[in-house]
Amino acid sequence: MESANKTHTVGRLGPNPSRASRNGRLHLHHHSFHLDSAILDPILHPTLPRGAHDAAMARTAVSNRAATRWTVRIIPIFIIAVFGLGTYAVAGRLCVQYLYRTKDKSGLAAALLTLYFFFFTLSVAAYLRTFLTVQLDPGLVPLLHERDPDEKRSSWKPRRGRDPEANPWVAPDSNPDSPGLEAFYSKDVFVCEADGRPKWCSECRQWKPDRAHHSSELGRWHGVGNVYVSPHFAQAVLLLMFLAAFNFFYQFTLYTTCFCAVCLGAGAYCLRLQSAERPSPDGWTIAVVVLSAFFGFFSFAMLLTSLRFIFTNITNIDVLKKTQQYFLAVRVPRESLRSSPFPTIVYPLQPWPPEPPPSNPPRNPNSGALDEHLAARDAQAKHVFAILRTEPRENPWDLGYWRNWKTVMGDNVLEWLLPIRHSPCCNHDSMTSDYPFGPVLDDLRKRHGVPELRARENGPGRMEMQQTGPHE
Repeated sequence: MESANKTHTVGRLGPNPSRASRNGRLHLHHHSFHLDSAILDPILHPTLPRGAHDAAMARTAVSNRAATRWTVRIIPIFIIAVFGLGTYAVAGRLCVQYLYRTKDKSGLAAALLTLYFFFFTLSVAAYLRTFLTVQLDPGLVPLLHERDPDEKRSSWKPRRGRDPEANPWVAPDSNPDSPGLEAFYSKDVFVCEADGRPKWCSECRQWKPDRAHHSSELGRWHGVGNVYVSPHFAQAVLLLMFLAAFNFFYQFTLYTTCFCAVCLGAGAYCLRLQSAERPSPDGWTIAVVVLSAFFGFFSFAMLLTSLRFIFTNITNIDVLKKTQQYFLAVRVPRESLRSSPFPTIVYPLQPWPPEPPPSNPPRNPNSGALDEHLAARDAQAKHVFAILRTEPRENPWDLGYWRNWKTVMGDNVLEWLLPIRHSPCCNHDSMTSDYPFGPVLDDLRKRHGVPELRARENGPGRMEMQQTGPHE
């Protein structure tokens, strides 16, 4: 479990148990030492008792989460109030009362009202689509293990007296038939640890899908990674933007920027006219100019951030961990297991230590042929994966600007402009990987000596990756 997903990180010097493979083919030991404020603060501030320090940290974290939840609930009301107030000020007072009735500029008033309600409708529609998606279908990863009733009750009880270590770290499941594991090695590429097993979430006690990140607010994963959670958005508007709604959120920021530009233009024009007529312009006009400029600048900044995320196919987690390296389990031909310059892992995992053969096997005249048949069947079911590591700052999901755009926004202009469908990358039905990989994967194959592969039929509806030339 990554330390970022836990409130307290335990300092450990020595082999990391999550890195040790149990299949008997690969044994990698990594020494790690993690220190965070839970360890450093008692040393730097010895006057504070350790128990009081832990309790204070727990109360602060819980208080922040509660404040975030309540702020997220208030944000929709705030946005509705802003749109309602803007409609009264811009459409009612400036366009109708001032430009149309006072100044008799009916053509200009009609044009401004048309632009206003055009972008108003698009902004509200995009926001409603975003809000409903986040509330009803945010793309959470299903839990394979239900929590114990005591766990559920403890998660909702007041945190002031709770033990900071109430949810201890849980080691990865060592069972070769661990629930959910087959979903990974049934694909051709997936993100793994250094030992070739998928990433493990100690909080949820199951394997973590590609690009999924645990949410301490929900106690669950956003399946993409499946989540785009931008610190700019979360801290500024305190709204979690899931990948399932990210294209809708981009449209919301786009149309809100245009909406604020129309309001700013109408307010600035009326302010110029009123300044020429009287020494003190109307207070509503000044308020429209100031607020539309503020919200317009803010929306434009979020629009640029959204475009950056879309065109580079990254999340805020990737931004915060610019130098992180990924381990990718890439499926290779079974023949690559014999002699390969790269580490490999074989799925399904075998129990370790291996089970001893039966002492008195039953005698059957046809047992030899049956054993050969079963051995051949088991060999066909084995999947061999090469464990490849990316370099820092390499994004294996970067497909290029154009493909990144289409992956998030869709394939046609109508989907780009209107909040109609979810992003194509929300579909994880591909047997190749959860998310399409870019040129970095091909570079990794060449860099680590993984042979070029071709597809060969290996049973109905499934393709086995085979090399095109002799293996060196």
